[in-house]
Amino acid sequence: MSHQIFNRALKIVGFMALMVAFAVPAASAATAKNTIVKKQHASSKVSAAKKVVSTRKSVRFVAGTKQRRSIIRVSAPPKPSFGQIAGLHSAQDPLELKSSVALVIDQDTREVLFSKNDHAVLPIASLTKLMTGVIISGAKLPMDELITVTQDDVDTEKGSSSRLKVGTTLTRGELLHLALMSSENRAAHALGRTYPGGLATFVSLMNAKAKMLGMTDTSYVEPTGLSSRNQSSAQDLATLVNAAHGDPMLRELSTSTGYQVAVGSRTLQYNNTNRLVKNPEWDIGLQKTGYISEAGQCLVMQTKIAGRKLIMVFLDSAGKLSRLGDAERVRRWVEANPVSIERKVNISASAKQVNG
Repeated sequence: MSHQIFNRALKIVGFMALMVAFAVPAASAATAKNTIVKKQHASSKVSAAKKVVSTRKSVRFVAGTKQRRSIIRVSAPPKPSFGQIAGLHSAQDPLELKSSVALVIDQDTREVLFSKNDHAVLPIASLTKLMTGVIISGAKLPMDELITVTQDDVDTEKGSSSRLKVGTTLTRGELLHLALMSSENRAAHALGRTYPGGLATFVSLMNAKAKMLGMTDTSYVEPTGLSSRNQSSAQDLATLVNAAHGDPMLRELSTSTGYQVAVGSRTLQYNNTNRLVKNPEWDIGLQKTGYISEAGQCLVMQTKIAGRKLIMVFLDSAGKLSRLGDAERVRRWVEANPVSIERKVNISASAKQVNG
């Protein structure tokens, strides 16, 4: 009996041992599986974190790139001038001038020393203000009369800026000084607007004066030169310079090197747009500069070189300083022929003239 009990107990112990043997690998497998799952989960978190970091870096990079691109300013190609469109720059000359139109005449004898496309009719930009000055000066209006800049004087043609804010009040003489010396557009427009009879009357007088002087290629539509419809030829402009030079006030104001005006509590310093007036090598009696994209860089002057009084006209010059460079080239050329220039230069481009 005890033997049977012992055998039965032995079988139970063996069965339990067998169950334990099977249970341990399963538990180990479960633990291993659980560990693997945890590792995979952790790995997924790391991977996801990396992706987030990577994505954030990518976002920062893209944002940085976008920011850098946003400050890049692409300049539009410059608008060609009327002279360039007409092919006037194709004309070559022995002085290698950068202006497509040029004229140099002896003021006393009316002898033409140099000409290049001098009959081409082109926009004249702020050379217009010379005629504005002729009309204002000739009218004998009180130069101490106060004139206020209004919204009507703001440039809507080209959108140019001005230091003469709306509401600024200056005398007629101060406005004329700024218009001729510094080419101040609001000053010139205010002069025409406040002329007796208004702006339309003023512009009609500008055209009437041009006709009276024999300037048959010239037309004006406003007093500043901002409009490309203000047009003339070098021949006509030489006539205008000669007429304006006869007015002492226009000579003085146009060749003034600098001028200050009091505007409220501030004092504004203005300088001449033509740096040659400060050059001791030049004796300039009257001058005016001009620029709009349709006209190019322009310059007219009355000057004395090698004892001769000359009138110079340069239109549609290619660069900002090239009109002054052209004037220097002409001066050196005249100085090299102080008595008489027997070989007169007359250059014309084959292209059709531009009449706007």
